[in-house]
Amino acid sequence: MYDQEVMENKKQPKYQALTTWLRQEIAVGTWHEGDVLPSEAELCARANASRGTVRHALAQLRSEGLIAGGQGKPPIVAQQVQSQSFTTFMSFTDWARSIGLEAGQETRELAQRPADALVAEQLELEEGAKVVQILRLRLLDGSPAMLERTSFTQEVGRLLFEFDADDGSIFEYLREQGVDLYRGKHTIDAVAADELDAQLLGVRLGAPLLRERRVTSSKSGQKLEYSDDRYLPDLANFTIENTSEHRASLSRVRSIAV
Repeated sequence: MYDQEVMENKKQPKYQALTTWLRQEIAVGTWHEGDVLPSEAELCARANASRGTVRHALAQLRSEGLIAGGQGKPPIVAQQVQSQSFTTFMSFTDWARSIGLEAGQETRELAQRPADALVAEQLELEEGAKVVQILRLRLLDGSPAMLERTSFTQEVGRLLFEFDADDGSIFEYLREQGVDLYRGKHTIDAVAADELDAQLLGVRLGAPLLRERRVTSSKSGQKLEYSDDRYLPDLANFTIENTSEHRASLSRVRSIAV
């Protein structure tokens, strides 16, 4: 109930309490995709709040993609895309679990080969140094969601030849083997599907995909993994939350070639 949310969080602004309540009501299915939310006047009455408070809360929900509408149109519950939080960024499997879906994978290739210029640069290796590369199609509840192209340094990657990559999380396995996968640097952009993306993800050539490139390092700063992960944009997006006390480190970087 909204009143309970206000009582439990007396120090937060009233619009935040209203936003949290509306978000929870959508999550539990009080309003489903396509449903029209109560009018501003109804929300003002329910929440004993001003129209400005209600509009602020609705604007927050629009920014999160939870509702659509505006400019004279009634707010409706938008199609929900499964968001991946920065806190579960290191593992697709952890993310799937956090949203109540089953992660799956189909390994298409596992090989040791010389690093090309891009991979060598990302892992701070000499071009041509041996790396272990894996290509996997990742699934959510059995449906294609993401294609990952991952390169590990030879020292780390050799462990994968003793692992069934169709069995679960590579990161979980490597951590069990004592690999220090401590820090991830993530770059998010959009990219057009190439022939392999189109074939395995079931989209047309050139279709837009959401790409996340990740460099994973040890606590000492040694680069261990570089991955190019391409998501179907209607199945996943990324969210980040910060507060005035804790601000996430974000930066704009120049795009590099696919």
